Amino acid sequence: MELSVVELSRLQFAMTALYHFLFVPLTIGLSILLAVMETVYVMTGREIWKRMVKFWGTLFGINFVLGVATGLTMEFQFGMNWAYFSQYVGDVFGAPLAIEGLMAFFMEATFVGLFFFGWDKLTKRQHLAATWAVALGTNLSALWILIANGWMQHPVGAMFNPDAMRMEVTSFYEVLFNPVAQAKFVHTVSAGYVTAALFVIGISSWYLLKNRYLDLAKRSIAVASAFGFASALSVVVLGDESGYEANLNQKMKLATIEAMWETEPAPASFNVIAIPDMEKRDNLFAIEVPYVMGLIATRSLDTQIPGIKELVEESKDRIRQGAIAWDALQKIRANPKDVDPDVRETFIQNQHTLGYAYLLMPFTDTPLEATNEQIDAAAWSAVPNVWPMFYAFRIMVACGFFFILLTAVIFYFSSSGRLDDLRTRYRWILHIAVWSIPFPWIACEMGWFVAEYGRQPWIIEGMLPTSAAVSSLSVWEVMITLAVFIALYSTLLVIEVSLMLKAIRKGPEDGETPRSPQIAPVSQAFPAAAE
Repeated sequence: MELSVVELSRLQFAMTALYHFLFVPLTIGLSILLAVMETVYVMTGREIWKRMVKFWGTLFGINFVLGVATGLTMEFQFGMNWAYFSQYVGDVFGAPLAIEGLMAFFMEATFVGLFFFGWDKLTKRQHLAATWAVALGTNLSALWILIANGWMQHPVGAMFNPDAMRMEVTSFYEVLFNPVAQAKFVHTVSAGYVTAALFVIGISSWYLLKNRYLDLAKRSIAVASAFGFASALSVVVLGDESGYEANLNQKMKLATIEAMWETEPAPASFNVIAIPDMEKRDNLFAIEVPYVMGLIATRSLDTQIPGIKELVEESKDRIRQGAIAWDALQKIRANPKDVDPDVRETFIQNQHTLGYAYLLMPFTDTPLEATNEQIDAAAWSAVPNVWPMFYAFRIMVACGFFFILLTAVIFYFSSSGRLDDLRTRYRWILHIAVWSIPFPWIACEMGWFVAEYGRQPWIIEGMLPTSAAVSSLSVWEVMITLAVFIALYSTLLVIEVSLMLKAIRKGPEDGETPRSPQIAPVSQAFPAAAE
C-alpha cells in the first residue's frame, strides 16, 4: 500500500510537470524572438515588424497564461504529496523557489502587462525595454527553477543536521553555481529557443503554403531559422556538457542511458541500438560504435566509465556504511541532550552514505542487521529501468540532429533570398516544417524524462530515496487528486490549442494583403542592423 502511494504520487507529479513543460519552452523561446523582432522594428521603423511582434505576442500571451496556471499547482504538491521531502530540504530547496517568485516571476508578470497594454502609452524604446525585461524575467525564472532541480540532481553546499533532522545550507554560493544546475539551465533554455523557432517556422511555412500574410511569414521565417539554427547547434554542444557532468556526478544515470552493464576498457563504445533485459541484466542485442561514448562522456582516451554492475557493487558498500550512520542517528535521536561523543563522531564519518541506508527500508526495519540478500536487493533497486532510459535519450538526440538539418536548410533559403522557391519548387520542405511543430516538445519531454526518471530511486541524489519522501496519504486520496489534475490539465491543454489555432487562422489583427513581393536577402532585410 505504501509503495502504491509512492508510485501514484510520482505519477501525479510527473503528469503535472510534463503538462507544465508543454508551455515553458515556448514561453522561454518566444520571449527572446519577440525582443529581437521589436528591436528590428525600433531600428528600422518599419510597421511590418510591429505587426509581427503583436501577432507572435498574442500567441506568447496565450501560452504564458496557461503556463502560469499549470505551474502554480506544482509547488503546492511539495506540501501535499511530498511532506517529508519539504521538511527535509525546505531550507535549501525553498530558497531558489522563493527567489524565482520574488525576482523573476514578479518581474516577468509586471512587464508582460506593459508589453500588451503599453503600445500607446510608452515610447518605442520604453516598450522595447519592457519586452526585453519580459525575456530576461522568463529566462531568470528558468534559472532559479533549474538551480533547485540541479541541487536535487547533485546536492552541494548543504549538510544534514542530525539534531534538526533536516538539511541546512552551508554555502549558498555552491548551491547557486552548482555545475549540474548551470549545465541544465543552458541546455534547457536552448531547447526552449529551438521550440519557439520551430513553432514560428512551422506556422510561417503554413502561411506560405496557403499564400497568406507573406510579408509576415517571410520575415518571421528568416529570423526564426537563423535563431533556430544557432540554438539547435548550441543544444547539441550543451547537451554534451550535461553528459559530461552526469559522468562526474550521476554515474548510474549515464550507465543506464547507454545500457552499459559491464565496465569496458577505456574509451568505452557507444550503443547505437540495443535491447536491454533487466532480468538477465544484459543486452540481448546491441550495435556498438567503438570509442565514441568514452570520448563524449570523459573527453579522454584513458578514463573508464563504470558499468551498471560495478556501480551496484559500489552501492552495496555504501549501503553497509549507511547502515552504520543510520544506527548512530537513532542513538542521537533517542538521547539528543546526552549523546556519546563517539556515537556522534561515528555518524559524522559515515553521514555521507546515510541515504543509502534508506534504500533498505522496503526490505528491513533494522538496516544494521540487513542480510546480504537484502543488501543486494536494495542495491539493485537503485538501478532505473534501462529500456525506457535508453530509447528516450535516443529519441531526444535524433530530434536534435533533425532540428539542425531543418533549420539549416530553411536558413539557407531565407538568407539567399530564395523563399519563393520553397513556395513553388520545394513545397515539401514547408510541409515538413509544418508537421515538425510538435517534435521539439517531444524532445523536451524526453529530456525531462531522462533527467528525472534517471535519478530514481532518489528524490535527492544519494541522500533521500523517493519512497521515504512522501506524505502520509491514502491511496484513494492520491488517486482522487490525480484524477482532478488530469481533468483540469487536459481541459487547459484543449483551451490552449483551441486559442492558438484560432489566433493562427485569424492572423495579424490589422490584416495584410494576401500576396506580397519577394523579400530581399536577410542582409538587405535588416538594413539598420547591418549598419
